[in-house]
Amino acid sequence: MYKIGVLGDRDSIYGFATLGLEVWPVTTPEEGERALKEMAGTGYAVIYITESLYEQIQEAVDAEREHNLPAVIPIPGVSGNTGRGMADVKRLVEQAVGSDIIFNG
Repeated sequence: MYKIGVLGDRDSIYGFATLGLEVWPVTTPEEGERALKEMAGTGYAVIYITESLYEQIQEAVDAEREHNLPAVIPIPGVSGNTGRGMADVKRLVEQAVGSDIIFNG
């Protein structure tokens, strides 16, 4: 059975544990890269990652996106929304549909 995990700073992700998701708190980008690789290799189908960490470990995220699983999805953290998650949604919709049907831009 596949798992769902949340990766990022402790303050941003710990609430997800109450929803039954596995949380992986990290404090440095290096820890984040190691955790992402470990999660990808141990049965995680979906990995939510805080936008700030996502931007710091972009190369590792891109490497994992080369595979079908896991899906790596950026989410806002306690420091706020950087817009990275919405930019990815826009890019994926444009790729799938051929035009920007969400933001009409």
